[in-house]
Amino acid sequence: MEATSPLSLHQTPLPETSPSPSLKPFNNNNNKKSFVTTLMEAATLRTPSFKEDTYFLSHLKSSEKKALQDLKHKLSSYYDSNSAGAAHCSMWGIPLLSGDEKADVILLKFLRARDFRVPDALNMLDKCLAWRKEFGADGVVEEELGFKELEGVVAYMHGYDREGHPVCYNAYGVFRDKEMYERIFGDEEKLKKFLRWRVQVLERGIKQLHFKPGGVNSIIQVTDLKDMPKRELRVASNQILSLFQDNYPEMVARKIFVNVPWYFSFLYSMFSPFLTQRTKSKFVISKEGNVAETLYKFIRPEDVPVQYGGLSRPSDSPNMPPKPASEFTVKGGEKVNIQIEGIEAGATITWDIVVGGWDLEYSAEFVPNAEGSYTIAVEKARKIAPSEEAVHSSFTSREAGKMVLSVDNTASRRRKVAAYRYVVRKSAVV
Repeated sequence: MEATSPLSLHQTPLPETSPSPSLKPFNNNNNKKSFVTTLMEAATLRTPSFKEDTYFLSHLKSSEKKALQDLKHKLSSYYDSNSAGAAHCSMWGIPLLSGDEKADVILLKFLRARDFRVPDALNMLDKCLAWRKEFGADGVVEEELGFKELEGVVAYMHGYDREGHPVCYNAYGVFRDKEMYERIFGDEEKLKKFLRWRVQVLERGIKQLHFKPGGVNSIIQVTDLKDMPKRELRVASNQILSLFQDNYPEMVARKIFVNVPWYFSFLYSMFSPFLTQRTKSKFVISKEGNVAETLYKFIRPEDVPVQYGGLSRPSDSPNMPPKPASEFTVKGGEKVNIQIEGIEAGATITWDIVVGGWDLEYSAEFVPNAEGSYTIAVEKARKIAPSEEAVHSSFTSREAGKMVLSVDNTASRRRKVAAYRYVVRKSAVV
């Protein structure tokens, strides 16, 4: 039997009531923004957040409604005169000539990608249909392409954001290993096979979309730039970018770049004037050390992979929704105690806790209710490095009491995001 014991702090961890430690004043030089920081802020703050389209026809401008009708008419006229191709006029199992709302969603994606210029949208759509037929895109999801070592590492779908968008993670740092690089990209045939696998990952994500007005009609893309060998991957990355831009219009609602090196911001500031406002509004840029704080804004901690400061592990069941986590922040110079009360004798409590960019002390202790009983140090205080993942622990109590999880950030001035969750299983003995 499972039971969730109440938090003595009303689900919100609060700092200890002990006096705050004295803090030395900031050095004025430390308050000055670096050139890199300035570029990072410029790249983020000058572009308003992207607002995803709803695809309701009532929300379209009159000119946009007309463009949609014109595209439908031209598409219908073309395939009426070309019956052999009519059977292939569908995407993701949706016939584009059906006239229903799902078909409208797809057609609107192509129109938006070409600023509602009907001839350009029709040309893009025609080329995309031809590519999907030649590539065999409809059946690629079921293929065994032999990239087991890359699954869950290089490109993979994992969980959802706070609005229900499937999230695709990309990390190419493993290819800094020359042997790995040669094994995957050693010749043209290997590169083609990799591109096919990369399309397979994206198609898996698209299968989770609704394709209906007001539904989830795009994915979130998280790209990890840590250790990415940009020079070696130039050909592959250019082909992936070109292939996705040409054949998957408006499929990405937001692009989150994490572990961003300094030169990325410099390049962004140079190329930003050449990007459309719509494209720039989808970008979120996070330098190394801010990964968890950035991802928590868009994705709940229980859906963020442990390597990015979340609570989601590869061993978690894919068939069950993750147990929700409670979020909190730890201010610089602050110690937070989370008290989980109401634990009965013989009960087992299991918990997960993580702090983004750790670099602080963590401990756990069990405090019995009975007077005269000793507090048990379940996990002795230890400093956890920034690279460490979420703590996953359990404890079986011999007597009734409470568990206290402590996060001590008194040695730092930096605010950190954090999350925890727990479950208490009562003893089966009556």
